[in-house]
Amino acid sequence: MPELNGIDTILFDLDGTLLNVDMHQFIPAYLEALAGCIPSKVDAQRFCRSMIKRTMERIEQGSDGCLTNEDFYLQAIKSDMGLEPEQFHAGLECFCTQKLENLAHHIQPLPLAPKLIQRCSDKQLQVIIATNPVFPRPVTHARLKWGGIDTFEYLHISSYETSRHCKPNPGYFSEIIDTYNLSPERCLMVGNDTEHDLSAAHLGIKTFLVDTWLIDRGNSIAPDFRGNHLDLYRFLGHIPPLTQ
Repeated sequence: MPELNGIDTILFDLDGTLLNVDMHQFIPAYLEALAGCIPSKVDAQRFCRSMIKRTMERIEQGSDGCLTNEDFYLQAIKSDMGLEPEQFHAGLECFCTQKLENLAHHIQPLPLAPKLIQRCSDKQLQVIIATNPVFPRPVTHARLKWGGIDTFEYLHISSYETSRHCKPNPGYFSEIIDTYNLSPERCLMVGNDTEHDLSAAHLGIKTFLVDTWLIDRGNSIAPDFRGNHLDLYRFLGHIPPLTQ
């Protein structure tokens, strides 16, 4: 069993790990509402198809790190639909102020989630929300709020404005490691996706697979640890607290 001494940073996936959400319902609802806010005649279904296709392209083909994920999307929708960045940003601002809260019903809070984060905080562990950065910051923060975990102090919250890679590209994790000068061997990645989240192992990051709402894409990577949410809570209790 990998050594737990020295762990100082916990990276948590969000959807399916810290909150219960069906992304097959959430993503279309988000994109359709966003399309309706863009100040031009946008075909909502065409917009949704384009964004989903480009997202899968970013996830499956990876990136060279030259563009942030936000810039990647801006270039994509201009190429696919002729939308200018200003039009998209205006639509996003309208969506965030007028329609974002309408998506709250898609999120089911996990009662144990705040206790998981609090247990890390009690041990002086740094916490990172390592959600795949395909959403803008306001949408990510809204999901944290709906999940009842928005009031904690996080070292980093992934969103498309600053990230240049997506999981399972190891570059996603190396970007965070480099930005905050972390030691991979002192980090633990917690997630429910056997490929996207466990790809952190390629950098020497320890992994815990939460199998309550397991996603197995067929390209599984063996986790260092595995269990349900209660198992995870107990597991975090065994990590030695950092000395001040």
